[in-house]
Amino acid sequence: MATAAPYRIVVAGGGTAGWMAAAALIRFLGPGFTVTVIESEAIGTVGVGEATIPQIRMFNASLGIDEDAFVAATQASYKLAIEFVGWTKGGRYMHAFGDVGRDNGLLAFRHTWLRGLTEGVAEPLAAYSLNNVAALANRMQRGPARTARVLPEMPYAFHFDAGLYARFLRDYAEARGVVRHEGRIEAVARNGEHGELVALHLDGDRRIEGDLFLDCTGFHARLIGAAMGVGYQDWTYWLPCDRALAVPSARARDFTPYTRATAHDAGWQWRIPLQHRTGNGIVYSSRHLSDDEAAARLLAGLDEPALADPRPLRFLAGRREVCWAGNVIALGLSSGFLEPLESTSIHLIQSAVERVLKLLPGRRALAPLRDSYNRQAALEMERIRDFLILHYCANDRDEPFWRERRESPLPNGLAEKIALWRASGEIVREEGDLFSDVAWLQVLAGQGIAAEGHHPLADQPPVAQIAEYLDLLAKLNAREVAQMSPHSDFVRAHGAPDAEIAA
Repeated sequence: MATAAPYRIVVAGGGTAGWMAAAALIRFLGPGFTVTVIESEAIGTVGVGEATIPQIRMFNASLGIDEDAFVAATQASYKLAIEFVGWTKGGRYMHAFGDVGRDNGLLAFRHTWLRGLTEGVAEPLAAYSLNNVAALANRMQRGPARTARVLPEMPYAFHFDAGLYARFLRDYAEARGVVRHEGRIEAVARNGEHGELVALHLDGDRRIEGDLFLDCTGFHARLIGAAMGVGYQDWTYWLPCDRALAVPSARARDFTPYTRATAHDAGWQWRIPLQHRTGNGIVYSSRHLSDDEAAARLLAGLDEPALADPRPLRFLAGRREVCWAGNVIALGLSSGFLEPLESTSIHLIQSAVERVLKLLPGRRALAPLRDSYNRQAALEMERIRDFLILHYCANDRDEPFWRERRESPLPNGLAEKIALWRASGEIVREEGDLFSDVAWLQVLAGQGIAAEGHHPLADQPPVAQIAEYLDLLAKLNAREVAQMSPHSDFVRAHGAPDAEIAA
């Protein structure tokens, strides 16, 4: 009895996207599949995606990766939140992971808090977020709350070295049967009848054939763009920052369990503390700030001395018209780019890999599978785009860049969401929205967009009861955080016993 030939999946490009895809495919697909990665050491990777969101833990766990081993291998630290500094005049706030307060039956906590604000008995929103309180105190723990059962378990993510993560996943994938070919892609062979890819030609007169091709070639988009001719939607009208500079600095003494995004007069600057160094970068609009000015501002804003010269990156905010065309699926930067303001770059790779596994076409790439994939991918990026725009449009800064952001028309969905919040304090999570209503709440409130109303159910309890409830929640959070370990001690205890981290 003849044995069917294996289904060949070819991953074009390595880096974080390529090796996340290869590791997941080899982990979950059976013996009827082969996975091949084509990667060139001569081609650099962008490698600025060092901050993540909590879903990365699910990806690592699905691969059976030990978390402490991952922390050690990638020089990781823990992340509870993102701090936004200067996005409104002199202000700062956090978008923290996890719950804020506690809902009361059908009544979302935000309505109780809004009632408390009108009565003068509520603290700032941060007091009711366990993650926020812990982040500001530089504290960390894993697992259930220890001082009160009513408190949630703290969700967390990581800061890590993206290059080390790719190397870690490469070792994982190759140990399980992924075959890697070193070399550059010089040409693409397509089927003359239906236009699908047949093979990739590498330097040295090598030919790699495949049935499904994953384009992880970054901004070059060698397969989805150059070969398949898929166009690109330009979103710079809404997100005009088009350049970035990245530079590592010495290990931070202020070893925070959160990312910091600090606004400047033509964009923003990131700060990501790792065990061995700090990742820094500046994102800016080239219409409003020159490259030299951006470099000077970046270096002047470092906590510690730079370890290298700033590395430039040029990009165009937007996405591919479709991410799956023929037998090519774009992952990572080849599918589009959104600035890493909310640490979504690596998550977009993760969600795309999950989508590939769920909608894997087999030998017949059925149109309904492609259509579903492309619809889901488009919705996800558009929802994230709108969340990023929210940070920009709700500002009270005086610089030309920020006035333009404030005065520019918004996508319809975002405008409707802001109007709903202003009128009633209501937030509705839409299909495909990565961010929860609690995430939207923190940014809406943090950026100074005031709700003019709240749900009428919040008016039923007496003011004293509202005050007591809010006070109790804040005190429970403070008590829980007081017994947590300092972040630096926690990193030493979980995967990095020899790390030289300042307390």
